[in-house]
Amino acid sequence: MPGDPVTRACRDSRLRSLFAITALGGLLLAAASELPAEELLDETNAITIFAFDDQTIPFSQNLRLEMRQPVRHPENPVVARGPAGSVDAFAVQFYGSVLRDGDRFRMWYVAVGDEADRTRSASARWRPAYAESTDGVHWTKPNLGLVQYAGSTANNLVRLDPPGLGMINLKVLEDHTETDPARRYKITTHAYFRDKRRLGTLAPFVSADGLTWRQATPATYVNGELSKDDLVLPGVHFEPCGGLYQWDGCYFICGQNAMNAPRSYQGRITRMYRSRDFVNWSPTSHVGFVRDVQHGSWGPGRSLEGEQCHEGISVWNRRNVLLGVVGLWHGATEWKDIRVDLGFVLSNNGLHFREPVHEWVFLKRGADGTWDQGGLLQGQGFENVGEYTYIYYGAWDPRCTGQPKAQPRGGVGLAVLPRDRFGDLVVELAGKGTGDYQLQEIDSEFVTSAIELPKAESHRFTLNAAGLGSDAALRIDLLDAVETPLPGYSGEQAALVREDGFQTPIEWGGRVQLTDLPNRVRLRVRFEGEKNAAIRFSALSIWPAVSSRY
Repeated sequence: MPGDPVTRACRDSRLRSLFAITALGGLLLAAASELPAEELLDETNAITIFAFDDQTIPFSQNLRLEMRQPVRHPENPVVARGPAGSVDAFAVQFYGSVLRDGDRFRMWYVAVGDEADRTRSASARWRPAYAESTDGVHWTKPNLGLVQYAGSTANNLVRLDPPGLGMINLKVLEDHTETDPARRYKITTHAYFRDKRRLGTLAPFVSADGLTWRQATPATYVNGELSKDDLVLPGVHFEPCGGLYQWDGCYFICGQNAMNAPRSYQGRITRMYRSRDFVNWSPTSHVGFVRDVQHGSWGPGRSLEGEQCHEGISVWNRRNVLLGVVGLWHGATEWKDIRVDLGFVLSNNGLHFREPVHEWVFLKRGADGTWDQGGLLQGQGFENVGEYTYIYYGAWDPRCTGQPKAQPRGGVGLAVLPRDRFGDLVVELAGKGTGDYQLQEIDSEFVTSAIELPKAESHRFTLNAAGLGSDAALRIDLLDAVETPLPGYSGEQAALVREDGFQTPIEWGGRVQLTDLPNRVRLRVRFEGEKNAAIRFSALSIWPAVSSRY
C-alpha cells in the first residue's frame, strides 16, 4: 500500500534515520511485517499474552525479559500551540485522549489562549479542544463553530452544557456498551471547587458525537469552578482523569491524590473511584498504584520531595489486561529541581497495577532546549497503526511553576514502537553451555496460567515474534487447565513456528481455526534451535470466531 498515508508516515526517511540509530530501531526495521495495514487485525478484540505479564506467564526457565522504550517521531510535536490570538496560543495540554473511529483519528485536549487578563479566572481559561487526523501523525484543528472565543466561533473548541467550566485534565471514552445514543461518548474532567481553598474534583459529561457535551449531573459554576453542593465525589482534593476505563461492568477513573489511606504512603499516589452508571460515583476509593519508594512517611511539609506518582494512570484496555502509562515524579525541595518522566504499568484485575520492571523509565523527558524538556504528561492515546504502536503524550516543565511570568507550555508528542512489542522474552545466555553448577544446557520455555477462552464457535492463535528461522523456532503445546497435554495439539502434534511477524498464524496439524478446545487452556512455549538466542517473543493473541484472512 505505497499510497497509504499511515505507511508513508511510518516509513518516512527521517523516521527510519531516527530508528536506525537505536537498538530498538534496528529491531523495528529488521522485523517489520510486510503485511499492509488493512490486513492486520485489531488486537483489542483478542486475548493477548504479553511477554512482560508475569501473571499470565507465571512459569518460565532460562528466559529473561527485555523491555523496549519507544522512540519519538521526528515531526514532534504533532500538535503544537496555535498562533497568537488562537484558543491554544498559550498551552496545548495533553491531559487528553486519542480515539480511532474507522479511518479517522480523534483527539481531545486542553487549550489555553493568550488572553491579556489572566487574573479573571484561574480555571475558566482552560477549555476542551478537538483535533482530527487521517494518519495519526498529521493533525488539523477544525473550525467547529460551536463556542465563541475572542468574538468568533471559528475555532476548535467543543461545547459544554452548561458552558464555562474550566477543565485542567480530561479523558474520553467511546462506550460500546451504551444503549442510549446521546451517551455514546463519556468524558471525565478535572475541575475545581472551593472549600476555604481551591480543591480538585471530578466533573463527568456525556455526548452523542464527542463535540457537544452535557454534564451527566446537574451543576452550577462560579467563575469556571463547581459549586461544592454539586460534587459527585467527596469534598477532598483529588486530581482525576489520569485515566478513564471500563472493567467488570463499572467505570473507573484514576488520578493523583495524597490524602490518608488505610496504609500510609508518602506523596502523590494513584487513587481510583468507580461508578456503575457514570452518574452516581461511590465515595469509597482504591489505591491502584504506589511506587515502592513511597512506602513510609517523611512527615508534613515535604509534598514536593522524593519519588512519587504523577497524575494517575492512562489506560489502554486490552480485554484481558490493562496497559498503562504513569507519571514518574522526581521530586525536590523546590520546583526548579523537579522533573517528570513516564513509567509503564499493567493490571490483570482492573484494580492493582504493577511495573513489569522495577522503576523502569518508559519514556524519558526531553533534553533541555527541546519542546518536551523537564517533564512529560500521560495522555490516554494508544493505537496500533500498520506495523507500529503509537503512544501519544504531552509535555509540562515543572521547573516553570511559580515563576513571575507564566511560560507557554505543551504540545502533543508521538512515540512509536514496533506493533505490540513493548517487551520481549529472550533466551538467557547464561543457561547455554556448561558451568560450575550446570552439567548440561538448560531448556528455555514458559507455561501460561489457565486462560479462559472467549465464547465463540472457533478460536485461532497468532504469534508476535522476531528472530525466527530455520535454526530458531517456537514450539507451542496446548494443555488443559491442569497442564495435561491436549491430544492433537501437543508433543509431536505441537505447533512449530519459524516465521517472523506481528500476527503470524499458529497451526496445529495444518489447522488454524480450532473448534474442539476446552473452556480453559494453558500454553507451553519452547525456544528451540541452535540460534534460539536470536528469538524475541513479544506476544501471543487468541482470537474468537472466524477471519477471512485465514
